[in-house]
Amino acid sequence: MKPLAILAVAGALLASTVAPSQAEPITGAGSSFAFPVIGKWAQNYRVAKSDGAEMTPLDIGVDYEPIGSLGGEVRVTQRAAEFGASDRPLSSEELQRSALIQFPIVMGGIVPVVNIDGVNAGQIRFTGALLADIYLGKVKTWSDPAIKAVNPDLKLPDAAINVIYRADGSGTTFNWTDYLAKASPEWRQKIGVNTQVAWPVGAGAERTQGVADSVKRIRNSIGYIEFGQVVRAALAYGLVQNKAGSFVKPEPASFAAAAASAEWAKAKDFSLMLTDAPGTEAYPIVATTFALVPKPHTRRTQEVLDFFRISFEGGAADASALGYVPLPETLVKQVKDYWATSMKAGS
Repeated sequence: MKPLAILAVAGALLASTVAPSQAEPITGAGSSFAFPVIGKWAQNYRVAKSDGAEMTPLDIGVDYEPIGSLGGEVRVTQRAAEFGASDRPLSSEELQRSALIQFPIVMGGIVPVVNIDGVNAGQIRFTGALLADIYLGKVKTWSDPAIKAVNPDLKLPDAAINVIYRADGSGTTFNWTDYLAKASPEWRQKIGVNTQVAWPVGAGAERTQGVADSVKRIRNSIGYIEFGQVVRAALAYGLVQNKAGSFVKPEPASFAAAAASAEWAKAKDFSLMLTDAPGTEAYPIVATTFALVPKPHTRRTQEVLDFFRISFEGGAADASALGYVPLPETLVKQVKDYWATSMKAGS
């Protein structure tokens, strides 16, 4: 072989061995519910990893795609992403089957939003049973007596309700349908709880942004989205009656009140739902976003855990500013202890 050819082959081999150890973005996919906070944490992570350099290389950081919780679960299970983010807690059996670990990263509220002329944020009220009947197609107009019963002083049009739902596999939908199933035996029996269901009425929209855009565009519509997006899109939201009978405003304080009842230490692999939580101040539709990380422990999985460690330790204020509830310090410690035990060889 000629010297130049030998050098070319050697260079190619060197490149193939060196490239994997060079800085590459961590790849993640899943929840659109948590996309704003994960995006902010990714910015913080790039800065933290730049070590004060004036220019931060683009290959240092996190490349996250908000494709929906179901998509994130599929990607990480197929090892097409280095972590998934899902608003649906996987069971221990599912985690074991896919060789994954699971831990909470942030919590937040899922809010009914409407586009009704003359109805502003916080003016309309819903019970869980009423929301279920709207999404079952039993309550068809905004002038229905069932709506008037909980909104006696609110002027509502005699117009058909345009129902909007998530068309993609969504953890937001999983929590929404979980709440409706707890509020309505008929919903539980006929529709059930899942990331995708057979909706009896309405039109689908892709991802959180799609639902927000649809509600904003379609008059007399109703949808359900993450609280921060409600604020950013300036949508009118409804109050929802909680387990104690109070109609609660969706805001970080009421989400935190719901989260305070969670007994994380008793939940294996943190598999726990926060919907319909007890407490007079608790908002009833609160979701947790979980990170899904492959086993066994490798250099790359350690980088993923470092990303979340940095985010927990320095990103709580950013989560709060975006309308989420960051993990309390006690829960962060439980998560770090879980990392230490769940990533051991043979675990």
